Amino acid sequence: MYNAIELNFLEPIYLRPNINQYGIEEEISVEEVQNKIEQNQDIKLIVITSPTYEGIISNIKEITKIAHKYSIPVLVDEAHGAHLNFDENLKQYESLNSGADIVIQSLHKTLPALTQTAIMHVSSKLISEKKIRTQLAIFETSSPSYILMSSIQECLNIIENQGKELFEEYSKRLEKFYEETKDLEKLKILGNIVVDKLVYDKGKLVIITKGTNITGKELADILRKKYKIEIEMSSIDYIIAMTSICDSKENFERLITALKEIDRDISFSNNEKTEYIFEIPSKAKSINEAIFSEKSKLINIKDAKNRISKEYVWVYPPGIPLITPGEIFDETIIDKILSFEASNIEVRTSSGEFPNVIVTD
Repeated sequence: MYNAIELNFLEPIYLRPNINQYGIEEEISVEEVQNKIEQNQDIKLIVITSPTYEGIISNIKEITKIAHKYSIPVLVDEAHGAHLNFDENLKQYESLNSGADIVIQSLHKTLPALTQTAIMHVSSKLISEKKIRTQLAIFETSSPSYILMSSIQECLNIIENQGKELFEEYSKRLEKFYEETKDLEKLKILGNIVVDKLVYDKGKLVIITKGTNITGKELADILRKKYKIEIEMSSIDYIIAMTSICDSKENFERLITALKEIDRDISFSNNEKTEYIFEIPSKAKSINEAIFSEKSKLINIKDAKNRISKEYVWVYPPGIPLITPGEIFDETIIDKILSFEASNIEVRTSSGEFPNVIVTD
């Protein structure tokens, strides 16, 4: 998205989700979309990530209805939702079924396909398929991979011929996982505590460490080193374990056993002071103005207060910028970046020079 912003000299307008007490971003509300459209009459495209990395699903159907009243197309990054249409409990929330104009799915994330197998669905009178094909010819390789294409086809064959049975078994394994872990005393599982109003893909196992004496990163390290279980992503107060129809009964049982043993061995912590605030840094310049500025200086992040960033700073995964070019380093964002570093979560920058960052005037 940020590459597109730079190439087209666009000004992003951000939709703000709620953040719950565990630092997990919730859905983009319909009201938030309505307000942003009313405040910005020149919006050309609405982009929503649904499901999120943590499995939170936004109400794409209602968001799309509002957007289409203003003839604004909706693009949904459904990278983590290629399986939704085959899950009887979640198919009604799948973005194509909800009227989105462009939906991009990564088959390899939640379905049995090789890495890099992604597909784009276009279903709209607001979008020119011809223009999309022209742009794909510019940005994609002219030499398609028949290995990846055949992987997509085989994935679809598996879903068509065995999908019903595979998803029924998968659903049973997930139910057992949540049942077996509901009595954990210190660790918390998002799917066991998620509030009723949220629509949530329980295939994303979000395991929360807040309130314990270990961080999410430390939990990930324990699972890797002691139990030989590799999780998808670790943050300060939680981890994400990805599951799919490819995970066996034994895989789930190993994770259940590991979490029960870890829950027994760790202790509670009184350190509940972490506050999660969704504050976008103040902007002094547009992204392109900052990037193409002739003035630049490499300084330590601790000395960057009130300076304008000339680069992106993020943690990966998930790769969402903590600050973008043109935004101002304030005390809040510096503390947030340093808190990731203190928790041994890798902070990355465009220049690759962290803990130094490039600033401009």
